[in-house]
Amino acid sequence: MPAYMIVYASVKDREKFLQGYAKAASALVEQHGGKYLIRAQGAEVLEGHLPPGMSVVISEWPDKQAIKNFWDSPEYREAKKLREGIADCIVTIVETA
Repeated sequence: MPAYMIVYASVKDREKFLQGYAKAASALVEQHGGKYLIRAQGAEVLEGHLPPGMSVVISEWPDKQAIKNFWDSPEYREAKKLREGIADCIVTIVETA
């Protein structure tokens, strides 16, 4: 059943983030069977608490295991280092019934 990865990111250096991490992660998402549905800045919170102006990324995957395979892959662990110090992220997974 399809699963979704939802990421909220507070990006401190957008240019560095886009040229390094985002470029590397995008290629790996596709390799692992994911596809982006939304990549947008400036999330507006109607209820609850997130820092203002968070970016939101939603990707669709064949199933939850595909997300975990991507997340745990050695290639993604290396790519994730490219966002250290320039983005704080909240990453969630949800599976449809």
